[in-house]
Amino acid sequence: MGIRDAAYPGSFDPITFGHVNIVKRSIERFDNLYVVVVNNPNKKYLFSLQERIEMVKKDLEDIPNVIVESFDGLLVNYLKEKKIYNLIRGLRAVSDYEYELQMANANHMLFPQLEIFFLMADTDFSYISSSMIKEIASYNGDVSKWVSKFVELKLKEKLLKK
Repeated sequence: MGIRDAAYPGSFDPITFGHVNIVKRSIERFDNLYVVVVNNPNKKYLFSLQERIEMVKKDLEDIPNVIVESFDGLLVNYLKEKKIYNLIRGLRAVSDYEYELQMANANHMLFPQLEIFFLMADTDFSYISSSMIKEIASYNGDVSKWVSKFVELKLKEKLLKK
């Protein structure tokens, strides 16, 4: 852990190619990237924390210097504990920016040494969300353009079981 490390938190419910794209672009700029699967008790997830961690690890296993961890609680506490001073956030649209700006300001007030980097989603992924993918998959739609085969199978197992 150090000044050249960064964290990329998210619920990853499920992880998408958009998330993977942000990871690949981030790791080019930092020595290590901590992909932090967060668990918010106020949020309803399709997949359990363990399932989300499994999918994230599987999808990122071939990318060097990526560490997948989970955390419950205030993100800045995790960052301080790990001595990580760089935070990556992906943006798809203006609506993401408004929320992320509020979160960035709050995080910076709680952890002034924190630098927050916003990466715009690649145009191929700027319109997708985990929620959209779950909805399409729930109707047995083809989600292979947006998630790995592993995640696609997990979605089918979860959503289409009889």
